Amino acid sequence: MKPRIVLTRVMTDAVMERASREFDAILPPPGGLDLEATLKALEEHQAEGLFFTSGTKLDAATIARIPSHVKIAGTCSVGFDHIDVEAAKARGLIVTNTPDVLNNATADMAFLLILGACRRAAEYDQIMRKGWGRFYGMHEMLGLDVSGKTLGIVGMGRIGRAVARRARGFDMKVIYHNRTRLDADLEEGAEYYADLREMLSRCDILTLHAPGGAGTAGLMNRETFALLPKGAVFVNTARGSLVDEEALLEALDSGQLFAAGLDVFAKEPTVDPRLAAHSKVFLAPHMGSATVETRTAMGFRVLDNIAAVAAGKPPIDPIWN
Repeated sequence: MKPRIVLTRVMTDAVMERASREFDAILPPPGGLDLEATLKALEEHQAEGLFFTSGTKLDAATIARIPSHVKIAGTCSVGFDHIDVEAAKARGLIVTNTPDVLNNATADMAFLLILGACRRAAEYDQIMRKGWGRFYGMHEMLGLDVSGKTLGIVGMGRIGRAVARRARGFDMKVIYHNRTRLDADLEEGAEYYADLREMLSRCDILTLHAPGGAGTAGLMNRETFALLPKGAVFVNTARGSLVDEEALLEALDSGQLFAAGLDVFAKEPTVDPRLAAHSKVFLAPHMGSATVETRTAMGFRVLDNIAAVAAGKPPIDPIWN
């Protein structure tokens, strides 16, 4: 028998086709399944696996309601701060994620935000959409060079290292802060700072790639933004919870920051209207992994994990051992 699964969100055509072919799958409507509909589908279908995304919050109360026949919940994301890990452990629910497959897409997005913020892409786009109409003087609407700048990376995991490789193509000096120093072969010449605050004072551009969760909330706040050189550029493709958005707005308004590039926000899927209206902010709606190739690979990874568990094998990507 094919493993019985429930998908909460529509995926790429290739993922949906595979789910239909290899699994006894309940597929979602175009708008996806909300929590109540998901729990009902799991029960009625006697599903063994749940395929979900970060849009579905598995808190302790929700995990307690998941039917006992569900063996595995696979999140189509790397991050799992939308899951109560301890509650899942206590319930005996296997939870998996999708590491590795979105490194390059997210690193590309980070560099898009770096370039867009430094070169005032949002402002240029608005000028053109409003009809342009005049030539700008040699002193007007100037951005910043990216080449040759010092790039600070907070979180030198797989995505952070992928960003560092791209930065070297722009002749940037790469410095980084991580919980532990990397081996030299992984550093590839990047300079390590054990003290985040010491590193911040040396960053022309700062990009965040640290995980969310306890200990990192509000990592960038009034104090840490003030440690950056005046006129620095700030980029975040990691987690909105890492940033105090009031402090970010103050840093932008005061000129402490030249600009910011943001793909993640504190209260997704909404964005503070002051950030959305700010001329110095280049924004994207949490699209770091949003390519056909990457989203397909992520979906396949979820299905691989569910298939393994359904066959009595260990999961490929458990979020705990």
